Amino acid sequence: MSGVLDHVMMRVEDLDESLDWYQTHLDYEEKGRWEAETFTNVYLGPEDVHEDGAVLELTYNHDDRSYEMGDAWGHIAVRVPEGELEEAYQSLMDEGVDDYRDPESCGGRYAFVKDPDGHEVEIVQRDQGARWSIDHTMMRVEDADEALGFWTRKFEYEHTGRWESDSFANYFVKPEDAAEEAMAVELTYNYDGRSYTMGDAWGHVCVRADDLNDYWETLMEREGEDYRDPESCDNRYAFTRDPDGHEIEVLEPDD
Repeated sequence: MSGVLDHVMMRVEDLDESLDWYQTHLDYEEKGRWEAETFTNVYLGPEDVHEDGAVLELTYNHDDRSYEMGDAWGHIAVRVPEGELEEAYQSLMDEGVDDYRDPESCGGRYAFVKDPDGHEVEIVQRDQGARWSIDHTMMRVEDADEALGFWTRKFEYEHTGRWESDSFANYFVKPEDAAEEAMAVELTYNYDGRSYTMGDAWGHVCVRADDLNDYWETLMEREGEDYRDPESCDNRYAFTRDPDGHEIEVLEPDD
């Protein structure tokens, strides 16, 4: 489906360690790999990921660089069935995953762990999608109205949910006709007016396009940022950015 979120990219410092962590603890399997001269991309997800489901892209740069986490990106969230949060979290603890934020500390609604590079992974309860499939990717934004307008106007996403508290609000967006199993973007807006640092441990989210050049042309007509156009990327993909600087890849997938 054109417009659905295809993957979220994280940078890792030890590819073998990261692959072992996701394959051991989340039962992910390798879906694809791209070996370049200076970097390696590996795509991971559950065995039975939905056709509209998103996968995880791990990027390893061969120069052994380190990364800064920043706080403009928050986490990915992965699914377990309703009623299985405690059991799923305890299984991770039994496997040696660090105890970061257990279900009790989160009101029994969700929990958090961290991968070897410190990327936060939320565990949420959903009755749709494969176990451990990606439910959403969270970004922090400085202007909620501007961020919501960006996704609804540029990408024709719809506002699918919200949670407002005394100090922050979460807004969820994804394509109007996307399956329940598709990944959403969670926009987190803190009311205290804080600013964020992007860091480089997170890379981007990626949107699928049936036709890359047509999709890109529409984005430009809607005044999207011309960050890396298709021609500069050998007409294989392109990149724009949201008002807060989060990178968004546009990709025309092959078979």
